[in-house]
Amino acid sequence: MATLEYAILGLLRRKEMSGYQLKKEFENNLFEFYRAEHSQIYPELKKLNQKNFVTFKILISGNVLEKKVYQITDEGAIYFDNWLKEEQEKYIVPKDDFKLKLYFSDLISNDERIKLIKNQINLHLDKLKLYKNELKKFSVIPPIENNELSDYLVLYGGIKREEMMCDWLKECLRIVSKK
Repeated sequence: MATLEYAILGLLRRKEMSGYQLKKEFENNLFEFYRAEHSQIYPELKKLNQKNFVTFKILISGNVLEKKVYQITDEGAIYFDNWLKEEQEKYIVPKDDFKLKLYFSDLISNDERIKLIKNQINLHLDKLKLYKNELKKFSVIPPIENNELSDYLVLYGGIKREEMMCDWLKECLRIVSKK
């Protein structure tokens, strides 16, 4: 099963949602570590429905507007819970276009390499600022029994990753600027 299906099942495990609400969850809460487009979400919902992992009810809004609201089935919840409890066997390195470019940066001028690194520093500083601003919604670390703790932990991890990336990129810039 693809990771997107697990993400959808997990969101529906928390509460029932329409496809639009799922898309908003990806944009507002999962954005730090997982992306999904509208064009990916709806086909996955259809597959999950065919597997009997989700079901839906149709709500009428106004006179004719129909909205499907999805909920996870017992079978889908068991399947998701089993996946969630599985230990990961190996770490999978995420793809990183910048690191691939940096790896091959000996094939461009050092000025171009510096420009590439400076651009990444700015992107990561912007992301760090966004995450720190998002962290302000938590006045305290949520209690263990609150599902917001999971959100906090992932966001905090994103902040630490961005801080580390900025430090690493600044060191890279220092090294290549010596030449």
